[in-house]
Amino acid sequence: MPYDQSWMGYGFVGGLEAGAISAVAGALFFSLFHAIGRRAGWNEARKIGWSYLLGVALSAGADIADLFYFNYGRLQSLTLLRAKLAGVHDPDNLGLRVFCELVGVGAGIWLAWLAIDWHARRRTHASRR
Repeated sequence: MPYDQSWMGYGFVGGLEAGAISAVAGALFFSLFHAIGRRAGWNEARKIGWSYLLGVALSAGADIADLFYFNYGRLQSLTLLRAKLAGVHDPDNLGLRVFCELVGVGAGIWLAWLAIDWHARRRTHASRR
């Protein structure tokens, strides 16, 4: 999903901002799939896999498509290249931003998994008292 990136920074700062957005998306998707998977009897791998797939598609899909296009697309003219580059925020650091988004989704899922596991252990420990 392409979102407005005009407010984001450039370079590594922009990558960290995009990674933070992706981390939130990954955490939300994992929380959603944990709730669904608990009722359906899913294992953790299925919850994590669907969360990562949809988190990447939502938060990094447009940047991955741009990165793929600029590397493998057939650019017919210099004018077309300029037009496509004008629509991309910080094209010089597009690869860094995609990398940060991919890592961010994974980090968000991991943090959500830790929080849910900690909450479950705490609830189990409190019921033993």
